[in-house]
Amino acid sequence: MGGDTHNISGLPPFTLTGLPRLEASQHWMIFLLGLLYTVSIVGNSLILFIIKEEQSLHQPMYYFLSLLSVNDLGVSFSTLPTVLATFCFHVREISFNSCMTQMFFIHFFSFIESGILLVMSFDRYVAICHPLRYAIVLTDARVVQMGMSAIIRSFCMIFPLPLLLLRLPFCKANVLSHAYCLHPDLIHLPCGDVTINNIFGLVIVISTFGLDSALVFISYVLILRSVLAIASREERLKTLNTCVSHMCAMLIFYVPKVGVSMAARYGRHAPPYVHTLMSLIYLFVPPMLNPVIYSIKTKEIRRRLCKILLRRKF
Repeated sequence: MGGDTHNISGLPPFTLTGLPRLEASQHWMIFLLGLLYTVSIVGNSLILFIIKEEQSLHQPMYYFLSLLSVNDLGVSFSTLPTVLATFCFHVREISFNSCMTQMFFIHFFSFIESGILLVMSFDRYVAICHPLRYAIVLTDARVVQMGMSAIIRSFCMIFPLPLLLLRLPFCKANVLSHAYCLHPDLIHLPCGDVTINNIFGLVIVISTFGLDSALVFISYVLILRSVLAIASREERLKTLNTCVSHMCAMLIFYVPKVGVSMAARYGRHAPPYVHTLMSLIYLFVPPMLNPVIYSIKTKEIRRRLCKILLRRKF
């Protein structure tokens, strides 16, 4: 009867998964996830506060950093409800509509992050290769346009995903591999033909992550060529140092992303918890590390952070 109801409504619930085969380590996982969420939310909130308050940081580079921090908060809050429900309260069922909504926002913020990292690399390219034109090229209006372009592009790419899943019949045991809803996970569950979903998923990944990473690579080739033309070794290092934070942000975003994709494609015989841990790294590490990296590497943010901490202390 329950199966008939699912077929009639077409909207079956899904079952979330914690750490398969590692149930004994769940309490350590709760502690670790709590720490990651705390660092991510507090760290990104502090970055936003400091940039708002510090007049010297009202520049294009830090406007993009603000957008990155808002996006990282979005990633954290997208996964938080179901992760808490699964690991802390052992509530593993999620409705179809809630799952589609969560999937949309997780991928929406992930695609935005790729766009933000691309415009940040363009910012570094203009600052280093065309410093005299920096103020002309990166006006406040241009910064807003670039940020909005990343958001609109992401929305247009992700919006069809729930609709494409909605048209398919779900008649199997709808058990997910994670404590949240991801499209690569959901695509294995329908009984119908998922060819269109697979093709569309591949197209949007290539046209966003693939294109963005290629453009970032080109921008850094041009930056490196410009830096090597500088005569003084100290000046070369000083110029490259302005890119270190962005390069670290790029690595902690794209390396786990590639790892998750490789594990999904070639690691089918790996234990289930490997896939779970890889996806946790992909979704939790960048939002946590980005504010830490920028706090350490950016003198103005570090100085303001020290003032806040010392004021609290005394």
